[in-house]
Amino acid sequence: YGAKDYKNVSQTVHTAMGISVIFGFVSSAVGIALAKVFLQAMGTPAEVLPHSVVYMRIYFAGMPASMVFNFGSSILRAVGDTKRPFIFLSISGTVNVILNLVFVIVFRMGVAGVALSTIISQFLSAVLVVLSLLHSNGYYRLYIKEIRIYKDKLLRMMRIGIPAGVQGSIFSISNVAIQSSVNSFGELAMAGHTAASNIDGLIYIATNSFYHASLSFTGQNVGAKKYERIGRILRVCVVYAIIIGATLGTLTYVFGEQLLGLFSPDNVEVIRYGMIRLSILGLSYFTCGIMETLVGSLRGMGASILPMCISILGVVGVRIGWIYTFFAWDRTLLMLYLSYPASWVATSLAHFICVLYLKNKLIKKSAEEGI
Repeated sequence: YGAKDYKNVSQTVHTAMGISVIFGFVSSAVGIALAKVFLQAMGTPAEVLPHSVVYMRIYFAGMPASMVFNFGSSILRAVGDTKRPFIFLSISGTVNVILNLVFVIVFRMGVAGVALSTIISQFLSAVLVVLSLLHSNGYYRLYIKEIRIYKDKLLRMMRIGIPAGVQGSIFSISNVAIQSSVNSFGELAMAGHTAASNIDGLIYIATNSFYHASLSFTGQNVGAKKYERIGRILRVCVVYAIIIGATLGTLTYVFGEQLLGLFSPDNVEVIRYGMIRLSILGLSYFTCGIMETLVGSLRGMGASILPMCISILGVVGVRIGWIYTFFAWDRTLLMLYLSYPASWVATSLAHFICVLYLKNKLIKKSAEEGI
């Protein structure tokens, strides 16, 4: 899009939407079939396992809609339209909350109602993003009859997407290891961990938006061969990620007990466990924002295997190593949660070095071509 190669833009859009449906159904089938296996591997306590299986199987049933929305919103963001994905998520999020109340309080459906409201909202967001693409006026307009898989576009997507997907999957493995360690502290610790993760997850979403901004702006300027803008884009995104991450982190910690009380009213132990997580992750999540923004810059420059390898070594390696060293030495939740900021800082430093190297390489290559 930055290079104004609109024919390939159109082919990329239709390939993306095609594979989103295919991969959505594949993910759904695998998740539904293996939900219980995954949960047992994580050491989920027997008393909550049946409810967890129900929730996960219903949730995985909504994967096709989730994939379509994610691919479709990525197309809109790639051309600079971040407003419509935000509006669509706001609408679906509101519907999700309302349906949660209806299914759980009115129909008393329990975890099944929570999961069902989630996938209904996901399908709503998918419909909205598809409709917006169908009625777009630009070269990224979607035509249902033209959806097909263009081999060269698929291969280029796989070159960027597979390493990113592997990175995300391996991240999940490290999180599973941490979740399993949390599970060893009992049901109350699990409840506090889950409640706090829902709260600090809002910080991640806010800071991760600058990953998308960094990726989009860097990619467009690389396409237009305006390499001198890469550093400025990164600086602006990092500063915003730090300011917003630190502000939200401080607020979630200061008002942590009140926020956790919304998830578990009057349960002092759950709130205490949740505050342990917020005291570490909430106050340090801005470092995750820095790391993600650097990854966006690298992917915007066309690199995907490099950030994958660094993230695996930096995040997964540090966290797993931390569990078998520091956490084994001091088996407390505080020590376990310290593995998060340690991994974010270490990985950010490595990513920063790679950004400088790739940026200088692009500028040098451009100068040589000019000569």
